[in-house]
Amino acid sequence: MKSFGVKPWMLPQPVLIIGTYNADGTPNAMNAAWGGQWDRGEIMISMGAHATTENLARCTDFTVAFATKDTMVASDFVGIVSAKNDPDKMKKTGWTAVKSENVNAPVFTDFPMTIECRIKHKIDESEEGYYIVADVVNILVDEKYLTEDGQPDVQKMGLITYEPVSHSYVALGETVGKAFSDGKQLK
Repeated sequence: MKSFGVKPWMLPQPVLIIGTYNADGTPNAMNAAWGGQWDRGEIMISMGAHATTENLARCTDFTVAFATKDTMVASDFVGIVSAKNDPDKMKKTGWTAVKSENVNAPVFTDFPMTIECRIKHKIDESEEGYYIVADVVNILVDEKYLTEDGQPDVQKMGLITYEPVSHSYVALGETVGKAFSDGKQLK
């Protein structure tokens, strides 16, 4: 095996679109890859110093949408362009934002699944950013991405992941097994 030392190569990395409101009440979004499930009802995201972190200092509510093949270009755009530098950033995405019913944050209806959140803890807060642990307040899934029994159908969503080795986006593939089940074959 070849050794690479320390790299941010935890695979796969979700492409998370963080939704907040700017000081003037307009919706804002940023792309974040370093995040995941913290506990049953909590998520964790590593945040740098962004317009979004300033927004979160004013209001601890936010949304997290999962980027897809269809939203990839605009999702990458909100990761490389700051609302501080481009006031028309969100118009350029073409996304539609509506106010969440459960938190004080925008829901971008162009995404199949959105988590409504509220910050519970900030960890290692500094000028460079911080880590957030947030309570999941609610999960929204567009009805066209539900199975016949009413559950989210991840296969239909076209979710993408960030591949940090080559700085690429990779579409999630096919289902290859059933968790907490297939391993029983070896009992």
